[in-house]
Amino acid sequence: MSSTGGGRKPKPSGRRRPAGDESGGEGGPDDALVLIAAAATELAKLAQRHKFDVLDHLLAMTRLEADEQLRARSRRKLS
Repeated sequence: MSSTGGGRKPKPSGRRRPAGDESGGEGGPDDALVLIAAAATELAKLAQRHKFDVLDHLLAMTRLEADEQLRARSRRKLS
């Protein structure tokens, strides 16, 4: 069964974010890092529960990297 949606795709508004714009608003890089760190923590708990040692280790490294990236971004903002 194929869809015959008809109509045209809406044109882009032409408004784009500047290339260097990394504002910390909703869905920004800082929010992504916090979400990644939290997800890695929860997944590491699951890996530990099921004795997936290598996955637990990799997820712990992921958490550390996300935390470090967040600290580095904070330091750059203060400079």
